[in-house]
Amino acid sequence: MVTMESTAKLGMDRQAGEIELIERAQQGDKASLNRLAQIARERLRVYVYRLTQKDDLTQEIVQESLLEMCKVLGKLQKTDRFWPWLYGIATNKLHRYYRTEKAMRHAAASEERRRGSMEDREHGLEDLVGEELKQIVSNAMQKLRTRHKAVLVMRCYDGMSYGDIAESMGCNEFSIRMLFVRAKRSLQKELLRNGFGRGSLLAALIVFGKMTAPSKAAAAQLTVPAAALKVGLAAGVAGLATSTTGIVSLAAAGVLTVGAVATTSNTKPAVMTPSAVVSVNSGVVSPYATSSTAHEQFWYYFPEGPQGPMMLRAQSKASSARLLQNDQANYSFQGDTVCINNYRAWLDDLSVFKLPTDGAEMRGFLAQVEGIHNDIQPVSAGKGRGLLAIVERKTETTGANKPWTISSKNVLDSDYFQSDWPSDARIVDNRDAMHQRGWTYFRVRGDVRGRSISGTGRIPFVYTALRGHSAWMKLKVGDGVSVLDGGVAVLQDAQGTALGKYPRGSFFKGLSRPWMGLHTIDSVRRDAAEQRARFETQLRAGGRQGQVTVLAGNAKLVYLIDIEADLVRQIGLWAGGAQVGSLEFEYLEDGDGAPSEFSAPALRADPLSLRENSGILWLVRLADGTLGG
Repeated sequence: MVTMESTAKLGMDRQAGEIELIERAQQGDKASLNRLAQIARERLRVYVYRLTQKDDLTQEIVQESLLEMCKVLGKLQKTDRFWPWLYGIATNKLHRYYRTEKAMRHAAASEERRRGSMEDREHGLEDLVGEELKQIVSNAMQKLRTRHKAVLVMRCYDGMSYGDIAESMGCNEFSIRMLFVRAKRSLQKELLRNGFGRGSLLAALIVFGKMTAPSKAAAAQLTVPAAALKVGLAAGVAGLATSTTGIVSLAAAGVLTVGAVATTSNTKPAVMTPSAVVSVNSGVVSPYATSSTAHEQFWYYFPEGPQGPMMLRAQSKASSARLLQNDQANYSFQGDTVCINNYRAWLDDLSVFKLPTDGAEMRGFLAQVEGIHNDIQPVSAGKGRGLLAIVERKTETTGANKPWTISSKNVLDSDYFQSDWPSDARIVDNRDAMHQRGWTYFRVRGDVRGRSISGTGRIPFVYTALRGHSAWMKLKVGDGVSVLDGGVAVLQDAQGTALGKYPRGSFFKGLSRPWMGLHTIDSVRRDAAEQRARFETQLRAGGRQGQVTVLAGNAKLVYLIDIEADLVRQIGLWAGGAQVGSLEFEYLEDGDGAPSEFSAPALRADPLSLRENSGILWLVRLADGTLGG
């Protein structure tokens, strides 16, 4: 019986024998040199053929590489590095070949010879893979750059370590890991163009390995372990960055202390089990308040920059629990069940969800209000689109990794923000009709200081809905001021004259903004924190409603938030210790055939310059009667 131990021992014995053979050849033993050339010829032939898929070119490159080997073998100082050294020679020979006119002059003839010589090879492999499948995979590999093909072949078929490949290609190990990520992405892109799914990469590599194997027996035994495709967190993320986007900053702000964040005013941490990362039953996530020995990863993606919408991926390696909030929906996975939910993640200890891009002032104010120490240090967010921030928390003994920020516009096109749970997982869609649609209309009704308030609007729930169903709102207060928010935000008097112009979205501050990636209970509280307005939070109605009370001077805003629907239902307006009004929100389940009242505001051009956004304080001004004044 062949065991892993016996296989490893055979490998070590073979390596020792090869080293002894190389040393004798370096000392001038011609028989040893001939034997070494014979072994190298066969191994190089398989490697180079997988790069070229042309027999004549393979033979030429192998012959030149062996001649070069014989000339400079005496200069090889580390005999245990023979194979990376020889692969490097062959790869460089192929690079030089492709840079000459010879490749163009003999392309047609070489292709014809290849077809003839491949007949016997393919005849013996017909029972392994279909002709059409082989052709698609072959064409996809041919379109890759030589360096991409080289790293795939060395890693997947020759089982070389990243260190050995780096030595072969003359660069450091981290660069090879990044190159491997890009090679896989390039191959996956070619496969997608031919109708292959996202999970087809490993299967395609196995097919290519079998069809380029030196014999049917070798093809039958060939496998590509899934572990060979892994590159590690750092290189996997860095591989997303292209030459035009690049790495913005790595380890920009020191160690993150992510552990005891779920604390109350008594500063005692609320320690939870790793399974609390995702709770399928309640849908409530507390990603930082976990066991001190948990190993967790949190990915925050800001496609429009740190002030725009955010997407989240969180998982614990101590369990199968995963959370994914991408551009399409909110998912939680645990055990064998995937739940698709209306709501974004929120912390079940009622602390505010912090982001790694939060500045010192925001973090300091939240710490003061909540009575807890800052739980997360910031990353250097910078400016621009496509910001990806990664936090990896390891065990208590190893500490936490430093935060990363990467600038990449390709994150949503990659596997990193796609669903990756098992194909046989049970799917439970908990969404209502409007969340399944991705957007909805809403009505606002209420009064303030004896004046009626009425309005309509539209909100998208997910990022993909922004383009076709962007947020807008029209609100009228009695016979006086009107609030309009669409392409720009404007306050108008009764005659339609603009009283002030503000950045788009200014009047959505303090309201539901689910497309921004945070639960409403958090977006309201963070809006308050931006204006240094204190707040209090509690749950009502058996945990189905959140009450957030925002205090700003003599005014007070009392929110009732539907936790499951992730929406503001009511805002109580208070001034001078007495309630002066309220706003009620109604959301339409059916978006088809909406009445004419649901039309985006038509804003006229005006010469006013933009005023500074006052955030949630516009609702305070509505309460105290100074809005539009």
